[in-house]
Order: sequence, then C-alpha cells, then structure tokens
Amino acid sequence: MRALRRFTVRAQLPPALAPLQALATNLRWSWHPPTQDMFAALDADAWERAGHDPVRLLGEIPTERFEVLARDADTVVTVRELADDLDAYLTGDRWYQTEREDDPTLPAAVGYFSMEFGVSEVLPNYSGGLGVLAGDHLKAASDLGVPLIGVGLLYRSGYFRQSLSLDGWQIEHYPALDPQGLPLQLLTSADGAPVLVDIAMPAGRTLRARIWQASVGRVPLLLLDSDIEENEPDLRGVTDRLYGGDQDQRIRQEILVGVGGVRAVRAFCAVTGHAQPEVFHTNEGHAGYLGLERIRELQDAHSLSFDEALAAVRAGTVFTTHTPVPAGIDRFPVDMVQHYFGAPLLPGVPMDRVFALGAEDNPNMFNMAHMGLRLAQRANGVSQLHGAVSRGMFGALWQGFDVDEVPIGSVTNGVHGATWEAREVTALIGTPDTPTVDVGDADLWSLRTALRSRLVHEVRRRVREAWLQRGASLPELGWTDHVFDPDVLTVGFARRVPTYKRLTLMLRDKDRLRDLLLDPHRPVQLVVAGKSHPADDGGKALIQEIVQFADDPAVRHRITFLPDYDMSMARYLYWGCDVWLNNPLRPLEACGTSGMKSALNGGLNLSIRDGWWDEFYDGQNGWAIPTADGIADPTRRDDLEANALYELLATQVAPAFYERTDQVPPRWIDMVRHTLTTLRPQVQAARMVQEYTQGLYAPAARAAAGIVADSFGPARELAAYRTRLNTAWNRVQVV
Repeated sequence: MRALRRFTVRAQLPPALAPLQALATNLRWSWHPPTQDMFAALDADAWERAGHDPVRLLGEIPTERFEVLARDADTVVTVRELADDLDAYLTGDRWYQTEREDDPTLPAAVGYFSMEFGVSEVLPNYSGGLGVLAGDHLKAASDLGVPLIGVGLLYRSGYFRQSLSLDGWQIEHYPALDPQGLPLQLLTSADGAPVLVDIAMPAGRTLRARIWQASVGRVPLLLLDSDIEENEPDLRGVTDRLYGGDQDQRIRQEILVGVGGVRAVRAFCAVTGHAQPEVFHTNEGHAGYLGLERIRELQDAHSLSFDEALAAVRAGTVFTTHTPVPAGIDRFPVDMVQHYFGAPLLPGVPMDRVFALGAEDNPNMFNMAHMGLRLAQRANGVSQLHGAVSRGMFGALWQGFDVDEVPIGSVTNGVHGATWEAREVTALIGTPDTPTVDVGDADLWSLRTALRSRLVHEVRRRVREAWLQRGASLPELGWTDHVFDPDVLTVGFARRVPTYKRLTLMLRDKDRLRDLLLDPHRPVQLVVAGKSHPADDGGKALIQEIVQFADDPAVRHRITFLPDYDMSMARYLYWGCDVWLNNPLRPLEACGTSGMKSALNGGLNLSIRDGWWDEFYDGQNGWAIPTADGIADPTRRDDLEANALYELLATQVAPAFYERTDQVPPRWIDMVRHTLTTLRPQVQAARMVQEYTQGLYAPAARAAAGIVADSFGPARELAAYRTRLNTAWNRVQVV
C-alpha cells in the first residue's frame, strides 16, 4: 500500500516581504548566517517548530504575523538587503569568471551527476558521505562561480529515519515527502506545463519523470521524480527510496539518473537558456549510463558511428570513483542489462558494444565502474592513497601498463567550510585563508569549551528523546540530565556502518574501554552515531552491540549512541568533539571527510592512516593509530589495532588534554592552533573544486572542443585509427 501523500500550503506573503520566497527557496541560506538569523527573527518559536527550515517556517507563520512584520521598517529593510545580497551573489563575477577571462577554453557548463546530494537536512536526498560530498561540491562550485548543473533523483521517502528498539536494534522509518514543502521548483515549459522526460521500458512501456530544480546558490540541481500519474504503479515507485529495493529497482534508478538525467539537462537548458554542458562529471558509477545516451545523441544528430561518438563522449567525460574494493561496485546481470537496453531505450546503440563497456572477469555480469572508466578520458580517486589503490584495482583495464602508469589520478576530497564550521570559529580566527591563527591560548580554549558545552546540551536532549522513543517514561529519565560532562575529553565517531569502518573496534576489550571512560582523573566520553543499510543485518548487529554496552548504567553517562544521524546532528558533533575517531580497515577508506569537518573547528583527529589522513597527518595535528598491515588474521589484526587505540588514548591523548597551565592545556592548544592554521585551509571544498576545474574540467573541455572540430573530423580519424589498429593487432610480430 502506498504511503498517503503529504501536502504543503505555501504562504501568501505581503508585497513588502515578497523576497522571503526567493531567500527561503535558494539553499544558499543554509550556509549564510545573516539569512538564517533573519528567518529566526521573524518568529523564534515557529523557527524552532519548523526545524530551522525556511520553507516550513513561512507556512507556520500566521497571516496576522506577516502583516505586522510588513509594517516593521527594520524587518522590511533587512529582508530587502538580504535579497540584494543574494542577487549580487548570484550574478556577480567570482573566481571562475576571472579565470575564464584569461582562459576562454574553460567550459561554459559542467554536468555533475550523482545518485545522492546532501545539500541540507531540509532536502533529505542523501544517505552518507557520497551525497554530502556531492552537496559540498555544488556549494563550493557556487561560491567559486563554477557553472555546474547538478543532476540526480528526488526520492519520495528520501533515506530512512532511524530509531532504536528497546534492545537496541535499528528500526527504519520512511517519511512521505511532499515536493511542494521542499525548497524546489517544478521545471515547466512556456505554457506552464511540467516538462517530462520519457524513458522507453521493455514491453512497450514508458517511464516518465518530471524535473524539480533546487537552487544551490548559483548552481541548479535537477532532481528527476517518477511519482506521477502518467506512470504505471511500479514505475511511479522508481524514485521511491534511495538505495532501496532489489536489483531491478536499482537498474531502473540508474537508467533514469543517467539516460533521463542527460535528457533533463537538455530540457532544462532549452527552457532556461542555460549553456549546455561541455563536460560531464560522473560521481561514481551509478550514473554511468549517461555516456550511452550521449553516444545515441551524437549518432542521431551527426550521423556518427558508435566508435566516432564514443571518442567524442570520452573526451568530455570525467569519472570519479569512490570505491576502494570490488565488492562496493554496482554490478548487474548481463541478462538484466539486455532486458532494459534493447532497441526501444537507445535505438542505434549496438548491444555488443554496450556489453563490452561493462565487461569484467565474470562474463555474466555488467560492471558499472568498468563502464564509467571506459567512457571517460579522465578518472580520479578521492585521495592520494585511494588513487593508488584504484590504479591497482582497475589496472587490468589497461593491459600492458605498469600500475603507476594506469591513468587514474586523484583529487582529495574537501568539505564546505561555511556549512560545517561553527560561527564562533570564524568570528574568532577569521576566514580559512587567514595565514596564522593569531589568537591567545585562553581564547582558543574558551572557544573549544563553549563548543563542547553546546554538544553536551544537545547530547542530553537527544538521549532523552531516544529513550522516550524506545518506550521509557519521563520519570525514568532523570539520569539523562547528567549525561556527559562539558569538562571531559569528548571523542566522536559517526559514519555509515559497513563492516570495514569497524564501528565496534572500540569494544574489542570492553574492560579496557570501561577503564578509560571511568578514569577518576582523566576520563573520556564517547559519542557514537551512524546508520546501517536496511538490508545489512550485520551492520545492525554492530549498532546493537554498541547500544547495549552504552545502556549499562555504570557507563551510560560517558558513552552514548545517538540514533538518526543526519546533517543537523553532525554539525554539533563536528563543532563540539575534541577528538574525531576513525578506525577503518586500511586501505578501504577512500577518503573519509568527517575528520576534515572536525578539523575545521579545532578538533584533533585520532585515525588510522587511511584516506585523507594518510596524506595530511603531520605528527602535530592529531594522532595516527598504528596498523598491523602484515597480519593476515583479521581477528588478530583487530586486537592489535584496538590495543594501539587504547594506548594512544591513555598515554597521549588524555594527558595532553588534562595537563593544565593556568587552567589551559598548552600542548593541546598548540595542536589545535596548528590544526586550524594548516589543515583548515587544505581541507576546503573550494580547493577541491579548483583542482577539478584546473586539472580535469579544463582539459576535458579542450579535448571535447578539439575532437568535434571540423564536423567531428578528429573523432572520425581517431575511430578509424583504432579500427585499423584493432584489425591489424593480431598480425603484429616481435622479430
């Protein structure tokens, strides 16, 4: 049975306050504190009830209150000034426009395709790091003026909300979202009709999707939605849930975001006049089918052969892999691909060539990452170590190449500072390009103490709420008023819960952990959060083990698991945790950006040297957990690395935090200052997007322009050369 639909009524604003609509629906407010403060000032109680969501807020405020506000000169002036500021942000020249004056070959637009986007918690279209990274990519591109068009799917239930049973088992809840209540605008044609994209399905059926646009500052984010009356019931459900359903559901979603996504971009550009993308960036293999649609386009429009179109498509495509293990790659049975990619979907595209693009060792499976790499002239991992791992993992696609010659580079991920940095940090030490942190020890310590205290208050609130959801009554929960201590060393661990991230490594020796938590002189408190995939009972069992340990009355004031980890919770953790713990099984962490967000706020990392930490750790910005890389027995390895973690906490981390001079820990503050001075500028998403622009987008645009010149002459020549080479290769002899 389908969930009942929710409907949202949007407010009718007085003319003097009309700019509020644009301010509420452009997600730039989510990283612009003055706009947030203005919304809060409209009605503080309604702002809290709305969960700091401006669209909901405007629906919560009564008409009478708007009429009062419209007569208040200060409010009207503030709204107008913020609207003018937004307009200047959207239209003024920024870094990219300056760069393009010097280099006109930079692309007029870039299509950025991802299965999920974590821009803000008010648009719950993400599950974890991949989506949050994509959101940060769009926001940084907006700040820099890079002309991206984001493309994804709008999930009617988003990703699941998490609660816990009384015995600590994860329970999933799927809310029904109303697009009208989200910061979205429906793409319509000149006559006001919704623009639809059509995808041919087997058995003569058609999958149709409308296009919602989210404004991420300057960047349009197009989200395809199949939940419309024009579709049959099962096709309406294609965009029901993120990472839900079986393989059949999954391939339909990936066809929609890839093939349908290209068609949505074409429609959006035709309706709005936006420049068509010259470069297409695939964020992981999920959207890889976009390359096949572009091949079909070129075959139809320019009478190119498959190989000629492939050469043109490859030149302008960038592929980013986030997967350090083969098990993390999307793979579909070849028969399933044949079922969907018969003649109706992509007429003129030969199926044998499609299968060749996704070929792997198992002839019965179609590999999305292999297809993504074969369709892209430029590819990268998301940290230096991950780039090296990817060259080894995918090296067989370039037979005869040494591993170091495999053409997969790296762009280390970054995080959007304005989203993840506490206001107090910026106010005290300035912008990320501040060359040194010229702030006294006492002021830095006061900052860290204030942020930790805020986290403790939030932890107490969430612990109480979680226990009420688990069935406890208020009279039983007096102890939650004393959960955590604002003066105790606070360690955070929050992320998705696949096996390789080792959520329960901290529990290898529970007595040892208990001693750390309850040390009478140097106690540690530990806040844990994370979601397991709904189908992963193994991950749910790990969560349950943590929860049941934390439920013990002897330690529950020092360790807690907070359910329903999302962006709003994450901010409190990144702001307030003194130490960010990360203990993946090396080298299975592609990057891992949560520690970067903690570093933005003066948090120190305690991590296995994997992902980003492998290249950024310098001995003064945190601690590296020693790894037992040569140990084949996974149980023995976990024991050794857990012991190393306990030793570091007891002998290095806690002493540095608790040793005081004039009530300030000097060694700790030196490390905080060093982190803010050195790491804070390096982990910015702006740095990441600039590297993508200069190292990948710009050369891809030049290559794409070159290969289509002279009526695709270079593409035809390259295809002919490859055909001759392939034909003659078997006759080559070494004499």
